[in-house]
Amino acid sequence: MTPGALTDAHVLVTGGAGFLGSTLCESLLASGARVTCVDDESTGSAANVVAAARIPRFRLVIADVSDLDAADARGGHGRIDVLIHLAATASPVHYLRMPVHTLRSGSAGTMRALELAAEDDARFVLASTSEVYGDAEVTPQPEEYWGNVNPIGPRAVYDESKRFSEAATFAFRRSRDLDVGVVRIFNTYGPRMALDDGRVVTTFLAQAWRGEPLTVQGDGSQTRSFCYVDDTVRALVAMATADEPGPVNVGNPHEITMLELAEQVLKATGSHSEVVHVDLPQDDPARRCPDITRAMETLGWKPEVDLEDGLARTAAWVRDQINGAAPPTGPPHRQRSSDQVVRTSPPRPPQDG
Repeated sequence: MTPGALTDAHVLVTGGAGFLGSTLCESLLASGARVTCVDDESTGSAANVVAAARIPRFRLVIADVSDLDAADARGGHGRIDVLIHLAATASPVHYLRMPVHTLRSGSAGTMRALELAAEDDARFVLASTSEVYGDAEVTPQPEEYWGNVNPIGPRAVYDESKRFSEAATFAFRRSRDLDVGVVRIFNTYGPRMALDDGRVVTTFLAQAWRGEPLTVQGDGSQTRSFCYVDDTVRALVAMATADEPGPVNVGNPHEITMLELAEQVLKATGSHSEVVHVDLPQDDPARRCPDITRAMETLGWKPEVDLEDGLARTAAWVRDQINGAAPPTGPPHRQRSSDQVVRTSPPRPPQDG
């Protein structure tokens, strides 16, 4: 499949109302695709797809992907050509609050998405995560590394759900000859991230703009590598139009400590907030950095937005949220005809149950 093949293709995006998913939906629409966005609104928000919902080629299905009906998935767009499975509870705040839901979306949700892709002979792209590597003993992490994950620790509900998702995806490839592509996404950041979901970039930015102390976990020597959302979206689109099965690491290979990130945030915001240290969470990875050789060779992809530029863009967005700058008005289902919005279940409550 070539990039031009997305023109008029029907692409279903699960988790499409999240910050990454909504940005992906807009990119797909810009390429000429017909897009169905599926989200249960447990962590995503319909407000993120207001701009996309103004385009007739966009449909929003408010549903749990684990229970997604094939007729709702296809809707007026018909057969699915590409299914990009992003639905997951990726934030530590959320997956610690909703451990069972996190495991269900990564198991039953992934299985249902795979079945839908298999029924329509669609290209299936799984958004996996660098968390499959756990507290890695090898750095930078290559795709051949099998990881170091505590299967019963508090982070396991997310880590193991993604490891299961990868196993299920390759089982469908072997047993059903499904066309699959797996990307392992490293820390991604950018506008539309929830300010209260515990992810470090928006946490630091919000604290800086509010004049609060920046809370660095542990001694701050642990590292991460941050990829701007637009770059991650380019990689997902590249995988959707490739014949590469993966897994392929997607991330920025520039490794930075949390203390260095705090300094960059203070610079980006001009804040004089102090830096304080808090307890390090259990099983927190000491180092996280991707080897992106395979992405460059198979997808022709590498990140283009450096951290200084990406932080500046994200800082401006966080500032606007804190200052109450109005987002696009009105939920999408009040702006478009009813056939573009399907609600099959109520929003999931903010806890397991």
